[in-house]
Amino acid sequence: MNIILKRVEETQREILYRLLQYSLFEESLNDQNDMNEDALFEYPWFENYFTEKGREACFIKEQESERLLGFVMINTHMQKSGFGHSIAEFMVLPKFRRNGIGKSAAILCFEKYPGAWEVSPSYGSEQAYLFWKNVINEYTGNNNKYEDGIFCFPVH
Repeated sequence: MNIILKRVEETQREILYRLLQYSLFEESLNDQNDMNEDALFEYPWFENYFTEKGREACFIKEQESERLLGFVMINTHMQKSGFGHSIAEFMVLPKFRRNGIGKSAAILCFEKYPGAWEVSPSYGSEQAYLFWKNVINEYTGNNNKYEDGIFCFPVH
């Protein structure tokens, strides 16, 4: 299946917000994040993806049909490097996992922005850690480091 990354438009923000809620729910199994009184998971930076330079949200879609497969949120807020890009949120819908869609989407992200990259797998999730370790090791030829829960690597 060929995939594309399609920037989330202002008119699609509610779709992204619902997908983000699914992702935060799934992550709450490991990170102990709690819902608020409205049964929503807090994400204080959400609005910034529509107003702030250096942040971008994209849907992961099937190229031919544009069927929604997941989303990715990228920003330039680095923890280890002075400048570059970071994957803040990343989710492939469960139905489409384990068939290369996540790997393809990650590579599209990396190739969109050459330079320094940081990826922090979902806290406490061995599955997320192994996914990112495998993708990044293969993509970089093991030219990366993992420190304090963050993968750091260059993209040329």
